Parts: sequence; structure tokens; C-alpha cells
Amino acid sequence: MRLSAFLMGIGLAALAPGRPVLAQAAPPAELEPPTLIVFITVDQLRGDYPDRFGAQLTGGLARLVRGGAHFANAYHDHGLTETAPGHSTTLAGRFPRSTGIVMNSLGVEDPQAPLIGGGGAGASPFRFRGSTLIDWLRVKDPRSRALSVSRKDRGAILPLGRAKQQVYWYASDGRFTTSTYYADTLPTWVQRFNARQLPARMAGRVWTPLLPDSAYPEPDDVPVESGGKNYTFPHVLPSDPAAAARQLPEFPWMDSVTLAFALEGLRELRLGTGPQTDLLAISLSTTDAIGHRFGPDSKELHDQILRLDRLLGAFLDSLFTLRDSSRVVIALTADHGVAPFPEVHAKESASSLRVDLSDLIQATRAKLREKGLDDRAFRVNGPLVTVDREAFARVGLNADSVLGAFAAAAAARPGVLRADLVNALARRDTVKDAIARRWIHMLPPDMQVDLVLTFEPYHMRGNGTSAQHGTPHDYDAHVPVIFYGPPFKPGRYEEFARVVDIAPTLAHVARVRPTEPLDGRVLVSALKQPGLAAGATTRAAAR
Repeated sequence: MRLSAFLMGIGLAALAPGRPVLAQAAPPAELEPPTLIVFITVDQLRGDYPDRFGAQLTGGLARLVRGGAHFANAYHDHGLTETAPGHSTTLAGRFPRSTGIVMNSLGVEDPQAPLIGGGGAGASPFRFRGSTLIDWLRVKDPRSRALSVSRKDRGAILPLGRAKQQVYWYASDGRFTTSTYYADTLPTWVQRFNARQLPARMAGRVWTPLLPDSAYPEPDDVPVESGGKNYTFPHVLPSDPAAAARQLPEFPWMDSVTLAFALEGLRELRLGTGPQTDLLAISLSTTDAIGHRFGPDSKELHDQILRLDRLLGAFLDSLFTLRDSSRVVIALTADHGVAPFPEVHAKESASSLRVDLSDLIQATRAKLREKGLDDRAFRVNGPLVTVDREAFARVGLNADSVLGAFAAAAAARPGVLRADLVNALARRDTVKDAIARRWIHMLPPDMQVDLVLTFEPYHMRGNGTSAQHGTPHDYDAHVPVIFYGPPFKPGRYEEFARVVDIAPTLAHVARVRPTEPLDGRVLVSALKQPGLAAGATTRAAAR
């Protein structure tokens, strides 16, 4: 099926070849606040992708990069670059140490908030702390509304914090749904969209490269990809409709369904019709699924970015048909980056390898069991190490001595860059030591973590079969930050910026004040009229 016909079939305007880009209206002498803020998070969109694939981009991503304020030197400035922490910072303007969302496993899962109709684990923002942009908008005008959609529950929930707005994500049975934290039943428009059964109708669809093979420098025959199975084109959705709906998240068409759902919600909820400022938050997760399965150096990932670009172009065409572009502001970023497979990177660097500390962890626990301590007294959750100091004291063991010995042994292992005691991080030079700074920004003061592990760049923890992220290294932290719309001066900005700067900048152009101190700052350099807004309150943050 041609891309144009497919997009029209699911509710997106066709991005026809040669179609002129809609020009933005000339800014008035004094810009009015936007009536709609569209915030897009592309899960796992690394900061280098706009440049790496830029020559082949012709759609919406190209439009935002070339026609917006593109901060090319932007980062998540926290240590555990996972989906939940990343999304929690985007519209909060605060680091995970303040949002309370430190990792996926301590993100949104909540058995007390089951999904309406089933299809996944219960979820809510009960762990989230503080406020986000939609709260600040509603303080100014209680009529402000928000719709947040994603394939992932955490991608839909966390950009809005604890606000009980319209929040929906994709269930395993092919429906968009929400949890009882937000509603008891699905509204009619959601039920109507689900009744179209778009995922099931894609059963048997074949994913082939969008462009001729000569347009892709990446090899297609890389056995480390996709767990060593089905790692070459073409890739086919199952012919069974239910199985197709379950596997759709690993195919580019998941993004198209998510964008169609977002547009349907925009129309039905009449977001952006004023006079207040409304918010549409969209998290697109397919790049993450494909990046994990095939890696950032794969032909599949390359093709996904090209398809994402065209889908965003169709989305923007539809958006500006429905709403006046002179009253719309768009921001785009990512929740994290990703590392290549060690085996792929090892072709360029012999030092790239996998690291397994399980034997060291078990040996430490075995010694502690001899002293009467069970395994709960020494807990390791990814790179975070925690000890039960009360239990240690009861058996007369010095917890700091055990931690120091473990840290020294771990740091001596090949592939381990450093093992930092958390209480010593603040004594580091956090201006020059980005890793220490990012770990400080990660951990809430009331969360007991005693030691953090950092691997050498491009080293992978364990023997997993998917590409990984989650480290404080730049390839996981570097993401694009782009603003588009009348308040912004188009151009490429090389100044250091952080994802936590997005929320105060959007608050600035919406002329609202954050209700608490923020870690981010207003990116004044990108504003046409930097003095118009109320401004944001920020706290001093280590740089």
C-alpha cells in the first residue's frame, strides 16, 4: 500500500511529493500566548540522528529541525537514562531527584489502578512528585486541558505528572485505554477509534525499506541483531489479527496509529480552540522498540527514522489544517539515547565488551550469609547498590567497609569505569565531572542508594540480546531539543542545553509561572521576544 493511501486511511493527511510546506504566519508586534502546545517525545531518538540522516529527511522532522530552534547540544543531565525518568523530566523542568521517578521498575506500575478492559498491568503516577506544565497552565486558567497519548503507559502518564487529564496508552489487545486512576470507562470517541481495529487490519503487512538499498550504508546481515533471528528485511507482521496487534509496537506503523489517535483526540476534545492554552503530549515509541531489537547502526533503525520523518510531516499537515499555525507551539525531544551492540562497536574499538558482575555480587552475599545476613541486606538493582545498615549493625558489621571492598573489587573489573559511594559524589567537581553530576541529579535525598556503578563507554551489562541504554554517558544522554512556532527564532543552537529547560521555556511563551523551583532555565537565545513572559523560577543546579 502506498504511504499516502495508508495515512489517509488512518486519519492522517497524505504527505504528497512536492506538497508545499505551510508557511507560518508572520509574528504580530506582540505575540499572544499559544492556544495549543504540542509536545512530542520520540523514544530513543539520539541527538545525532537529525544530522546523521538529515540529507534524506523531507517531512516533519526535517521541517522542525530546519524551521525551528534546534538545540543540537542538548542532554538529559541525570544518570539512569531510562524511559520513565526521561519522560518524568520533560514537562516538569526538574531532575529525577525531584520528580521521584528514578527507573522503569519504579515508574508507573500500580496494581491499585487497573487498566479499563485489561490488556496490561495497572498504572498511575502515584510515585511522581511535584507539578508539570499542565498544572501551571491550569493555575493561570482552569479551562486549560491536556491529552497525552503513547504506546507505553509511562510515556503517556509521566509528562503530565499527577494531573488527572485525558491520558491513554496502547494495550496488548490492540486498544488504546487508560487506568482507573483517570476514569471508570472509556469515552465514546476512544471506543469509536478502537472499534476501527487498525492494528488487527495490519495483519500480514510486510515491512520493506522505504528507499532503494543504495540509500542505506548499513549492512542488513548482522546476526547480533534481533536476538539472532529474523534480522534481515523483509519483516512481516503475523497474519493472525490478535498476534499482529501484539507485535505492532516493533513495526513502524505503531507510530502512525498513535498519531492518528492523537489527532482524533485533538478534534474530539477541541484542544487548541482557545482562549486558554491547551496541551497535546505525544510519545512515539517505535524508534525505541526497533532500536533495542536491531541497534542504532542497523538498516532497520535508519528506515524507521525516514518513516518517522514522513509520518510527522503528515501529522503536521493535518494539525495545521485543524488549527491556526500562528497559535500553535511545538516542542520535540527524546527520553534517552542508546548504545550500539558491543559486537558492532567492537569493529571500531577493541575495548567494547559485555560485563557481568553477578559472580562478585553472589560472592559478597555469600560472605554476608556467613555473618547471618540474608540477601536483602545487600541489594543490587541495575547500577544501584543498597545495604540494610540496621541489619549490618545488628551483626556487628561495618556497612561502609563492605561497600568499600565491593566498590574496589568492582572497579578493578574490566569494563567498569567507576564505582562511586553516593555520599562522596558531592565532593566531586560537578562542573568537570559530568558522571558525578548526573548521578547527583538522579537520586532523591530520601531514597537510600549507597553506591552507583558506571561501566566504561560502549560496554553492556550482562548478556542481553537487545541494544541497551541507561548510563550517564553522552550517547545515552544526548537528545535533540527543538522548538517550533511563532515565538522562536529558527536556527541551530550549539549552546549547552538540557531537557529540563523545555518546561520553563514553554511556560515562558505561554506566560505562566511554574508553581515550584525548577532545575531548568528559559532558553532565551531562541526567543524572538524574550522579555514578554512571566518567567520561571529556577534553582541553582550543578553544571
